Amino acid sequence: MVYSDRLSIVHGYKDFEEELTNKRSLSRVSKVSKYEKDETVGRSRKDVRKKSKQGSEDTTYEVEELMEKVDVLFLGGGMIFTFYKAQGYAVEGQVSSQNNNRSLASEDLEYESILATGEPNFEIVWPNDEWDAIALNYTSGTTSRPKGVIYSHRGAYLNSLASVLLVEMTSMPVYLWTLPMFHCNGWCLTWAVAAQGGTNICLRSVTAEGIFSSIVEHQVTHLASAPTVFNMIINASPSVQRPLPRTVNMITAAVPPPPQVLLKMKELGFNVTHGYGLTETYGPATFCAWKPEWNSLSANEQAKIQARQGVNHLVLEEVDVKDSESMKSVPPDAKTMGEVMIRGNTVMNGYLKDVKATEDAFKGGWFRSGDLAVKHPDGYIVLKDRLKDIIISGGENISTIEVESVIFSHPAVLEAAVVGGPDDHWGETACAFVKLKNGCNASANDIIKHCRDHLPHYMTPRTVIFDD
Repeated sequence: MVYSDRLSIVHGYKDFEEELTNKRSLSRVSKVSKYEKDETVGRSRKDVRKKSKQGSEDTTYEVEELMEKVDVLFLGGGMIFTFYKAQGYAVEGQVSSQNNNRSLASEDLEYESILATGEPNFEIVWPNDEWDAIALNYTSGTTSRPKGVIYSHRGAYLNSLASVLLVEMTSMPVYLWTLPMFHCNGWCLTWAVAAQGGTNICLRSVTAEGIFSSIVEHQVTHLASAPTVFNMIINASPSVQRPLPRTVNMITAAVPPPPQVLLKMKELGFNVTHGYGLTETYGPATFCAWKPEWNSLSANEQAKIQARQGVNHLVLEEVDVKDSESMKSVPPDAKTMGEVMIRGNTVMNGYLKDVKATEDAFKGGWFRSGDLAVKHPDGYIVLKDRLKDIIISGGENISTIEVESVIFSHPAVLEAAVVGGPDDHWGETACAFVKLKNGCNASANDIIKHCRDHLPHYMTPRTVIFDD
């Protein structure tokens, strides 16, 4: 083992060196395997179960959704363990009769105690094929029921390499976990940090104070997060914000951060790389690769460019913006919208036991993201909206992301979300939900006027609702 003497995990008052971490990992999968002694563990491209070191696959879940989605997980075959905390809940729907010999635990079990009963010398079961499944991640289910997304060993390995390159991660980094590990296996950074002999700094809860304290105390070099964490950082009180001991490289994806936020993050000492991706692409599939000629631009112009989703990373074959019907690429004019489509090694194998959904997702030979974007002449893409979220007002397309970005630039606004609302004349118009910063005031007319000053009038929200 190359980094056996390196500190691997810091979680509260507990530290684990890499050698111990490896033993704990083997102990864990050996204990898991005891629950599956007489079961067939899926290792093909057609079936998925759990842990990678025992020859099966990781399954990650969004805990907040488990009780609502538990029937999906059971019927999909993606959940094997009993949820001990579910004793007080009724599970609706028909539950698979497989594994019906398991019962709810009558006593509390302590995690470390369970691991202690495992076998640290457990023999690793290697995959038969690089395309065998390594992990199963469930989509959030925002537009439909959650689907199990199958990751391959090949895809996870390559995307881990891409993650190392994206955040300029040299050997022995110190990585702060603010991104949930159940989001695409932490965008494959769970594996990437281990490959580089890095130290994982874990937080019980993500707070501005915890982030700044961890960076200073542990000399953090890298982190990844959704843009929601940016708000937490830039709006923290002066007593919480602390000078960073060094520049922290950071990658973000999900909802595009407004340029104003990126500018403030840079001022605080964070070097942000903006990306874009989905569960089906192992996390970020594109990133805004910085060009030297942009260094001479003003800080505001740099932030606007940095907010682009950019181009595909090194290990992905291609990302394009196409007409959903004709499958022709849209002109690179930064105006014509089309659907973001992706193909390459770091695109999922398919959806677990859902052939139709898989076929629909890959119709035309590309993975269809369901996201709308434009392409600039230099090939960089800019996300505009979800295909199902675009507002069509009087025949004109309104990008909710673009309107939200303008609203967010108002000095009194903390958060903003824009949706379409019914309109007798135009069909639908933009409706904005706004949360103001503490101690700040702004009226609906103030927000509307601000939008009219920066957007075409047809894109300006007709209604503004404040979150009190």
